Formats: sequence, C-alpha cells, structure tokens
Amino acid sequence: MPTRDSHGLNDFVYDSHDPLIFINHIKDFLHSPPDLVIRSLVVSPEIVCYCMFLETLTDKDRIEHELLSYLTEKAIFNDSSSTEEIIGTLKGKIPFSSIDSTDDVKRCIDSLLKGTCLVVISGAPEVLRIQAPQTSQRNISEPLTESTVRGPQEGFTEEIADNLSLLRKRIKSAHLHIEQVSVGTETETSISMLYMDNLAPDSVVDEFRRRIGTVRTDSILDSAYVEEWIQDRTYSPFSTLLNTERPDIVASHLLEGRVAVLVDGSPIALIGPITFFQFFIAPEDYYQRADIATLLRWVRFLSFLLAVFVPALYVSVVSYHQELLPHSLLISIAAQREGIPFPAFVEAAIMMVTFEVLREAGLRMPRIAGQAISIVGALVLGQAAVTAGLVSTAMVIVVALTAISNFVVPSYSFGITQRLLLFFYMILAGVLGLFGVLCGVLFTLVHLASMKSFNVPYLSPVAPIVLSDWKDMIFRVPRPWMDTYPKMNDTKKRKRRGGL
Repeated sequence: MPTRDSHGLNDFVYDSHDPLIFINHIKDFLHSPPDLVIRSLVVSPEIVCYCMFLETLTDKDRIEHELLSYLTEKAIFNDSSSTEEIIGTLKGKIPFSSIDSTDDVKRCIDSLLKGTCLVVISGAPEVLRIQAPQTSQRNISEPLTESTVRGPQEGFTEEIADNLSLLRKRIKSAHLHIEQVSVGTETETSISMLYMDNLAPDSVVDEFRRRIGTVRTDSILDSAYVEEWIQDRTYSPFSTLLNTERPDIVASHLLEGRVAVLVDGSPIALIGPITFFQFFIAPEDYYQRADIATLLRWVRFLSFLLAVFVPALYVSVVSYHQELLPHSLLISIAAQREGIPFPAFVEAAIMMVTFEVLREAGLRMPRIAGQAISIVGALVLGQAAVTAGLVSTAMVIVVALTAISNFVVPSYSFGITQRLLLFFYMILAGVLGLFGVLCGVLFTLVHLASMKSFNVPYLSPVAPIVLSDWKDMIFRVPRPWMDTYPKMNDTKKRKRRGGL
C-alpha cells in the first residue's frame, strides 16, 4: 500500500497550468476513496473550475447550493473574465465565512481531510480553500456521569467548537485565553488549552504548554490519551488531573486560576492543578446554602472512609482482633460464621470480586437491562450465598455498605481509586490484621504527601496547612466570605471582586 512518503508529497509542486496533475496526485495520495467528489465546471471558454471535497466530512448540500450553483450561473462570468476576476468574485460573493488560498499541496490535503472544499481554477497560481465542515453532531444534553438536582443541566459534547461556546457563554471576558494545537500524526486532533491570563500563574501555563508539546503519538481519540501524557504520576492510583463533562465546573476552575484542556472528539475536559480534597467537591455545593453544602461535603469524606476501610476492618477484627468487639456482637458474628468454609479474608474477597463483576456487567450491558442485572444479580447472589452457607449475613452487609459508599464520591475516576485502595487494605488486613491496615494508611499518607499536581502539593491545604483555603475545601463558607482566591493556586490576583 502506498504511503505519504512514496508519493513524494514534499517534492510535489502545484502547477497552475495543468490542475489535473494536482487533482490526480491528491487522488493517488488518498488512494481514490469512494467519498471523494470531484466536480468540473466550465466558467469560460478557456477557464475550467474543479471542486474537490470529501462528502463524508463536508456539508455537501451547502457546497451544491451556495458554491456549485453560483459557479453555474451564466450571468456571473463572461467569456472575457480573467482568472483573477473569478477568484476575486468568489472570495467576495459566495456566503462562506472562511476562504483562503494556498499553493502548498500538504496544506491542501490536510484541509481536505478536515472538511474543506478545494476549488482549483485553471491558470490560477493558488488553490482556494473553502471551509464547509459537516455539522451533524450530538446535541448538547444533560451530563451523564455528573448529574445534579440544582444547577445547569448542560454537558460537553464531542464537538470542540460547541464546548468552547459553552465556556464562552459563561465567561464573557477578554482575559479568557485559548491556545490550540494539533496532536497525532494520523488523527491530527485539535487540543485547546484554556486559562485566564490575568489569574493563571505563568509557571503553570508554561508547564501545561510544555507537557502538551511533548506528546508524541500517532493518534489522540479522547482526552484520556492526553491525560496519560501530561499527568505528574504514572504509577499511582490517584489522579493529578480532574476530568469533568460539565462546563460550569470548568468555568469555575478557570476563574480560580487553573488551566483546562479540551480535546476534539471527547466530551471530557481535563483540569489542573488539583488536590486530593477537590475530588470531594460536587458542583451542587455551590448551588446550595453554605451549611448544607458543608454537611454534604463531610458526608462524602465519611463515605470515602467507609468505602475504603470497612471490608479491611471487618476482616482484621474477625480474623485477629476479636477482643475489640462487644461480647454480644462477637457471639452474633460467630453464630453467623458457623459452618462457613472460608476464612474471613477469602469470604470478603469472593464477595467483593463478585460485586465488581456485577458492576462491570451492569455498565457494559445495554442500558435497559444493565441496571436490572446489577440490582437483581446482587440480591439473588447475595441471598443464595447466605442460604448456601458460603458467606455470612454480616459479610453481605459489609459489601452493601461499601458499594453504596463508593457511589457517593462525585468523580467516577476517583471511585475507581477507592476500589483499588479497598483491595489493597483488605489484603493487608488479611495478612497482618489492624497492624497491616495501619502500615497501609501510613504508606498512603506518605505517598500522597510526596505527590504534586503541576507543582502544587497534592494534600494542600492540609499539608502544608493553608487555613485561608479551608473555607472552600474542608468547609464551604457563605459566598460573601470567599473574598480571596485559593492561595495554593498562586493566582496573579489575591483579592476577588477586581482586587489585586
């Protein structure tokens, strides 16, 4: 199969006297695809106009009604019309917002693959490029992974232009800066980096720009591809970038001096720098009263502890530290475990792995049947396991409490982190009991304290302690009291409301 190099693309020079050579060269380079449309129109006895576009990427109806029909009108051009007059007429009359010209063959082919119509006029020194991309796309709808009761119900789509418009609608400021690059030798995916140039620190912006510039790959199909290139830690269960499909979340982080990354073809935006505690902040916290938002935030902290430690504590106490249980509770658990053929660790591992399989089945099955399978499967298998004497009733309660607590966290990716920690602590509990769990906690704290997200300490504002940032991290104070920007972001301005 021929390649770009075998066609000698860099050595080819556009010949204005014989446009058919140029057209045939592009056909050979693209291997004559079935969606390549080439229309030839005679606009004068000595001038022929060729229109070339990919109908799968270009708005075919608009090209036919606003360009081809215009070229076929006899009253527009006469027999004495020169090439320069035809080009000037096309640039000034046809209703397309973006029209330019070039004699660079590679740029012509790249434009063709992005939904541009090429107009080749015999005798013209350059090729006209008319942008008319196809507009069929998913409509803006409610976010699927981050629902909220009160607040905006708009989510990003796969079209980067729509996503930028959603942010422009919320931030009507000239300080909103957008930098766009193309990444991927094959896909040439557009990546946009957004920040407020009067808030975001230059060091953070430069670091984002440098890391995006180091991406060397043939394809970028989703923002997750970019995340793996620019994240601070590769071998860590904790993410150093926040991902979201809500434009209001991205706008709020931009207005606090952070940087966002949008990828064409992905509805998920990346935000950084972030800290550990920001994974517990939900968008609805800012659409409720401060006292309610603070209570809900503490509930999420408690849910994190339950989701991570409940199975490990159950295994360690039942296996090694029975003296920690009240006498009546110990008798009840012992009676339930009588006849169970497995130790507590194996019992917990079987139930947790079974629930993970049910969770994945519910996600991968068709949406109509997925929820029913996950719920019915958990009920039926749990009851059957207890009846068969394979697990105890207390173990079913532990698994149910863990599963429910895991769903409380607002970020889906952080929920996966909780599940990894759950198995890590459960293994330590099965081997060393509470001593193993304590060692795991210390190891996790040291790991978190050593992490940074774009040079921002991951445990900030707790380690190091920044009390002024607690008012919108550990707590959520009333909005009139939030008169300063987060100190950990090192924003160019300290005071809000236009202050310095």
